[in-house]
Amino acid sequence: MLEFVPAMDIYEDKDNVYVESPLAGVDPNDVEVTVEKGVLTVQGSSQKEHEVEEKNYYRKEVRGGSFFRQVALPVPVKEDIVSAEFANGVLKITCPKAAPTKAKRVQVQVRKVNGK
Repeated sequence: MLEFVPAMDIYEDKDNVYVESPLAGVDPNDVEVTVEKGVLTVQGSSQKEHEVEEKNYYRKEVRGGSFFRQVALPVPVKEDIVSAEFANGVLKITCPKAAPTKAKRVQVQVRKVNGK
């Protein structure tokens, strides 16, 4: 069962698209990042080791469990060299932009059919 959807900030400069997601308390070894067909997927799990069921919570906002988030990237990226790092509870993903593809101009040939 999905427990939470991580927040994400997405921004870019001339060379890269960056995605940052706060994942405090999550072990980086439990996070999987993939990019396929222009869609970034971040998924994983956060385990609470010492959760006590007998606690009488007034408010419980710190979550544990599995998470999943997909976002379409705003521009094409070099999917095979995307990198991710985890520091101070924040996952930062760097997606190098792919060179823009130029539209290919196609010459239209006109054929006469049956002498018309």
